[in-house]
Amino acid sequence: MPRFYLPTALAPNTTFRLPDNIVRHIHVLRLNAGDAITLFNGTGNDFAATLQEIGKRHAQCHITAQRQPENESPLKITLVQAISSGERMDFTLQKSVELGVHAIQPIISERCVVRLSGERADKRVQRWQDIAVAACEQSGRSIVPPVQPIVSLSDYLRQMPRHEPHLMMSLRHATPLRHIAPAPQQLRLMIGPEGGWTPAEEQAALEAGVQTITLGKRVLRTETAAMAAMAAMQVLWGDF
Repeated sequence: MPRFYLPTALAPNTTFRLPDNIVRHIHVLRLNAGDAITLFNGTGNDFAATLQEIGKRHAQCHITAQRQPENESPLKITLVQAISSGERMDFTLQKSVELGVHAIQPIISERCVVRLSGERADKRVQRWQDIAVAACEQSGRSIVPPVQPIVSLSDYLRQMPRHEPHLMMSLRHATPLRHIAPAPQQLRLMIGPEGGWTPAEEQAALEAGVQTITLGKRVLRTETAAMAAMAAMQVLWGDF
């Protein structure tokens, strides 16, 4: 059933005129009046609805029921991702949402190819948030993971929440993921850019209380590392 994100208050037995972006999607999917759709607003509930009217530039639906799907992972992973270039970052965010990420914190590290600040940074964060919404629509999630404003690695390490374990992917003096104990209920997964972390960055992270982890002896691309680590964590401590 088609699912659409509508960031407003929703309730059963109410009628809504749908915004332009959803109307365009309805036309692409060739939906008709009487077809069933699902709406969600990011609060954790799904709302069953029926399309009542569809015009060239407008559509209206009636909400018939509300339910709370139980598809959120008990493991709350915040992905602390060094910004990668082009489609790699988009891919990483999309797949992390599908894998159940709780939140996403983009950071700039020394070897990041992409450098963003000011209005360009704000626009890119909004683009990533839109990707997260689309991934929720596709994967059936009803809670949209927030994409936080971009910060530098040094700033992040200064203000990072000390009560959450931080696990940094590394090839230097790292602990195999399966040896992490006790099993965490929430954590921060730190993934470097295409060129990896510098030795100085890893040392600064270690001094801040970050633990380095590895998934094996092979060198993974940044987008592969994020996906493989999250999938492994869901197997070990989550709902896989």
